[in-house]
Amino acid sequence: MLSITNLTFHFGSRTLYDNASLHIKPKDRIGLIGANGTGKSTLLRLITGEYQPDGGSISKSSECTIGFLNQDLLSYQSNDPILEVAMQAFERENRLHKQIDQVLHEMETNYQDSLVNKLTRLQEEFEALGGYTIQARSEEILEGLGFSTADLKRPLREFSGGWRMRVMLAKLLLQKPALLMLDEPTNHLDLPSIQWVENYLDNYEGAIIVVSHDREFLDNVVDSIVEVSSQKLNVYSGNYSFYVEEKALRNEIQRGAYENQQAKIRQTERFIERFRSKATKARQVQSRVKSLARMDMIGEVIDESARVTFRFNFKQQTGRHILQLENISKSYPQKPILKNTTANIERGDKIALIGANGRGKSTLLRIIAGTEPIEGKRQLGYNVKFSFFAQHQLESLNIENTMLDELKQAGTDKTEATLRTILGCFLFSNDDVFKKIKVLSGGEKSRVALAKTLISEANFLLLDEPTNHLDMQSVNILIQALQQYEGSFVVVSHDRHFVANVANKIWYIEDNQIKVYPGTYDEYELWQQERAETEAASSKQAQSPKKEPVQKPVLSENEKQDANRSLKKASQKVEELEKKITELEGKKALLEKQMADPATYNDPKKLAQANADYQQVTQTLETAQQQWENAMMEIEELEKKLV
Repeated sequence: MLSITNLTFHFGSRTLYDNASLHIKPKDRIGLIGANGTGKSTLLRLITGEYQPDGGSISKSSECTIGFLNQDLLSYQSNDPILEVAMQAFERENRLHKQIDQVLHEMETNYQDSLVNKLTRLQEEFEALGGYTIQARSEEILEGLGFSTADLKRPLREFSGGWRMRVMLAKLLLQKPALLMLDEPTNHLDLPSIQWVENYLDNYEGAIIVVSHDREFLDNVVDSIVEVSSQKLNVYSGNYSFYVEEKALRNEIQRGAYENQQAKIRQTERFIERFRSKATKARQVQSRVKSLARMDMIGEVIDESARVTFRFNFKQQTGRHILQLENISKSYPQKPILKNTTANIERGDKIALIGANGRGKSTLLRIIAGTEPIEGKRQLGYNVKFSFFAQHQLESLNIENTMLDELKQAGTDKTEATLRTILGCFLFSNDDVFKKIKVLSGGEKSRVALAKTLISEANFLLLDEPTNHLDMQSVNILIQALQQYEGSFVVVSHDRHFVANVANKIWYIEDNQIKVYPGTYDEYELWQQERAETEAASSKQAQSPKKEPVQKPVLSENEKQDANRSLKKASQKVEELEKKITELEGKKALLEKQMADPATYNDPKKLAQANADYQQVTQTLETAQQQWENAMMEIEELEKKLV
């Protein structure tokens, strides 16, 4: 379907791809992974034709249509309702609909047969394309992505960037391109929407390429991983979990081959150095020099499993209670968020606040931080010092500062060497620390802001979607940092792998109340599944009509005697009928044999008589069988009475 052959591409002075190749077949489900800056999004833009390769080729078949969800779509604005924006996916159907309306308008004053025929043709094509269902399909996908029915009539311009991105995703899914390319789709989705997209993509008929840092999403959606590494596209036939195991195995093999080759190189170099000046060994020396020059060098294995070696300590220990919320209420115009709800955060709590967007997670985080006006009581505990990380804080970074200067201004007394060590933990090494904030990517700015949050010596952290724009290696670093963090925190995140590895308690908002599950995310998911199954069973039972217990009548002694006599008669009748049926079945078989005899079917009189006898026996047999069935039913009813 699409073939990338010997691709070479430079971004400025940097080589992103050097003789890289990849073949994409129909129904392939590819997860495209790699560290930030390796060129994942660039590859998708090369496939769409937005960028042109410096070498090699990208060819696709004529039927390979491409749909691309990228971050640039965030800037798209429109005053049209979001339902209409999503329905723009049906270009041909929309044109036909306009033509049908135009013809109907003309037919109000013109009744020519040609117009009737044109209308018939247009309506037949419109129906064949499923035109009468496009609104229902659009509504289904938009509501699956988290929009309410009322939202569908609201203009796109009224929604935030993340929600606009969902509309663009809905439009793309409705187009059903042969190759669907999604660049970090989960960044703008909540957990229910992510799960809906996973189910949708599971049945998607075309090929899929997904760039994502969400390990669980990749595990559930893709069946192969393409890793961008060392300017190549390395293919692993399996989901992300398979890739992790296979990559470790490949690295082990490569490490062994590299060490063997290095030992051979050292041995050869020693031979050359030792015998270079001896004329008798000149031929052997030259041979080894040439063999070194011709040798295909095996690259050294780069350890990408970065480890956090710095402990994020704080000077003041908190009391037992971090925060108490009592009878908290919060609402926006026509939208209640919380109503008379109470919750407590204790020392050592590592809380993940999860749930659908629009339920008030970020609002609750601001309430905890004390920046959101509320009704009720918010009481901060003894010695609690908190630090708040949110995506908007990336804008508060001083773009003229270097990374090192930015960390120096975090208000700590850490030395420059310590700060450089911390930046090293967040994948900034050597002279990287002197880069100015303004030249950093979104993911790099997130890492700097996270580092600032963690070195603030706060003993209570508030983190709002900290994994957005981070690659997997950076997410792994953040997981390690939070696992060894000795304070308390509340984190809002839709990344299930991240939440499962850092949280020991789950919060969610339901019926305008803060609900608490006192366990890990994996335990919470299992509990929710069991809860849903129990509710479904209870709902099914409630909908089933309740049967009143039937009171069995008590028979008198005379009635019992009559029933026993009737039972005896019915049993005798059954015995007689069974004998009669056996006799009739024998006669029927005999007549069938007689009618099949040439002596009978060659004699019209014999055949007519045999046929008449056969019809009479068949009718008598059917009557006897019906009488036997009735007698058996009578016996069954009598036996029930007598039990």
